[in-house]
Amino acid sequence: MKTNLLDRKFISRTLTIAIPIMLQNGVTNLVNMLDNIMVGRVGTDAMTGVAIINQLMFVWILCIFGGLSGIGIFTAQYFGKGDNKGVRDTFRLQVLLSLLLTAAGFIILKMFHPALINLYMHEDGGGGNIAATMESAVSYLNAIYFGLIPFALAQAYSNTMRSVGETVDPMRASILAVIVNLVGNYVLIYGKFGAPALGVVGAAIATNISRFVELGYLVIRTHLNTKKYPFIVGAYASFSVPGRLVKNCVIKGTPLLINEALWSAGEAVQTQIFSRRGLSVVSALNISMTIGEVFNVAFIAMGSATAIIIGQELGAFGRTDPERVKRDAWRLTWYSVILCVLSGLLLFVVSGIFPMIYNTSGDIRELAAGFIRINALFMPMYAFENAAYFTIRSGGKTIITFFFDSCFTWLASIPLSYALVTFTAMPILMLLACVKLIELVKCAIGAFLMQKGIWINDIT
Repeated sequence: MKTNLLDRKFISRTLTIAIPIMLQNGVTNLVNMLDNIMVGRVGTDAMTGVAIINQLMFVWILCIFGGLSGIGIFTAQYFGKGDNKGVRDTFRLQVLLSLLLTAAGFIILKMFHPALINLYMHEDGGGGNIAATMESAVSYLNAIYFGLIPFALAQAYSNTMRSVGETVDPMRASILAVIVNLVGNYVLIYGKFGAPALGVVGAAIATNISRFVELGYLVIRTHLNTKKYPFIVGAYASFSVPGRLVKNCVIKGTPLLINEALWSAGEAVQTQIFSRRGLSVVSALNISMTIGEVFNVAFIAMGSATAIIIGQELGAFGRTDPERVKRDAWRLTWYSVILCVLSGLLLFVVSGIFPMIYNTSGDIRELAAGFIRINALFMPMYAFENAAYFTIRSGGKTIITFFFDSCFTWLASIPLSYALVTFTAMPILMLLACVKLIELVKCAIGAFLMQKGIWINDIT
């Protein structure tokens, strides 16, 4: 099977979907980076405390994304068939699930946050005070709770919009929200224009306000534009959903939700393992991940585009022309890899400059620069495995993605990280590189599964 990478019509279709997502994620992550820098200017302890809470929140956010994405598989295929009722039913399920996961996340964080935060507290003499870091972390968490519900509901709206191929409105909502967040950070963190200087609490309040703004924009755009979003007509008339759809979403979506929960928890555990080398490692990783998220938008957007395009194609002609679907999946994969070669080179170039912005020690800056360079080198690999994951997921093969993603993290990456941190004196940069290298095995597995085509499946 030949894969023509220069098909202009297909490239145009891909860019039409991917660029708004890329811009949305790029602007969001850019402002998150500025948010992080603003907190980092307050001091190392404040930055580290917020970084620890964001690591915990990352698990909840990925659970939201995973749960809604499991339902979104059906949304995309229903849209491919032109079934507005099916899209409406999946939207209702996304709203209900987002509220359920928000309640669960709030209860867990409220009950267990002291123990969870303490897992990351290890003195190393490299800069960082445990008591001050704990105070910043708890203050930030107590304030950020108020933004959980609007964030979750906004994801239900934007995920449905993207699944039906509408990516511009979610992009606009996100851009508006991050502008509000950026201005709020400046005013509330530092106490500008007569406002009190609230530090990390100010950062949390600004984030909460931006989340309400994002949700408000999405609700207004959706409900006032029923021609563009016909699924919203009568969406709240009742929350009745066909039992068969609920059952299918549970069957297909639960592995995806569990996968995202375990994978994100695995990332948090790995950070905790690395933190045994000291708080300076947590601080440096935070700086590295902050700039990394800005450059990661390339493969993240391509992953979303893959889920949308392949999901719609499976619904439209997955049974009649499976070779076309497979060809297009490989096209999207190579587009993602090529894009990430370029973004990885650019990230490597700025690796020594970015840490200098932070008000922290020279050792932490140097360590952060090393982490950034390692991530830059492995970015094409991230792109390939991410594209493989979204391709396999688009056909509803969520059990396979569970083993492919989170099981690999827990059975390979985490044990290796633990062994190297606990039983060797290997420098942390070399240690991280070794942990990343074993993901080449994951890429090989992903390539095999994609080529086999077992994911080509019409689940609607």
